[in-house]
Amino acid sequence: MKDIFTAPFVKEMEATTANMYHLGWDERNGGNISYMLDEKEVSEYLDLDNVIRTIPTGFNAKELIGKIFIVTGTGKYFKNVESDPETNLGIIRIASDGETAELLWGYKDGGKFTSELPAHLMSHTERLKIDPENRIVMHCHPDYTLALTQAHEMTERAITRTLWQVMTESIVVFPEGVGVLPWMICGTNDIGAATAEKMKQYRLVIWTLHGIYGCGKDMDEAFGLIETVEKAAKMYLLASHLPQINRITDEQLRAVAERFGVNYRKDFLDI
Repeated sequence: MKDIFTAPFVKEMEATTANMYHLGWDERNGGNISYMLDEKEVSEYLDLDNVIRTIPTGFNAKELIGKIFIVTGTGKYFKNVESDPETNLGIIRIASDGETAELLWGYKDGGKFTSELPAHLMSHTERLKIDPENRIVMHCHPDYTLALTQAHEMTERAITRTLWQVMTESIVVFPEGVGVLPWMICGTNDIGAATAEKMKQYRLVIWTLHGIYGCGKDMDEAFGLIETVEKAAKMYLLASHLPQINRITDEQLRAVAERFGVNYRKDFLDI
């Protein structure tokens, strides 16, 4: 059996969490990632019949029974994942009751998965209905995105238009726009259900005064979506106090979207 510490999915989690920490997106133990794995690939590294222990998930994920995920741990710092993945990450499988996670590897200090796991599982469930290739749900606290929620009208149309209008690639990267939730208590099934509902339309959901959720078929897609929102939010905030001499018009946005063949939210434009 291959060494689990060399597994591509472990190395990818190490690299991504380190990158997000150094970008300042995941201070302290802020943020979490869940990555749905291929059972055949995991079986090359782990005995899937060896369940270390079981952990209640706090949510019935019946549509994900048998699915395997690598998930960041609760209370764990992203900066420590690379040096000690076995403590800060865990590989879990959703048990046959849908309400229990079977620990296959990790959380070696007796810990468990992020408190946001129900929100992740709910989002995975909804995104898989739309995109069967979806594998990643990622949550973090990017500086400029978070600042934007303090100084901008928090509606999906308003936020999306601003992000589209300040940077040409935005409408190409997230043509469906960005979902928005009002401030809610984190770590609850309520915010998880609200996020999953938005995931029926969007791959990105901003939590007002908290952070952002992104998802995708791989780490690059989920990370890239958040990265593009963060860059656009930064451009807006850097120039928002200055006279707005130039901004991408709705006609130009439509032209870009049609040039790249993306299915954009036409109702978000004034055309």
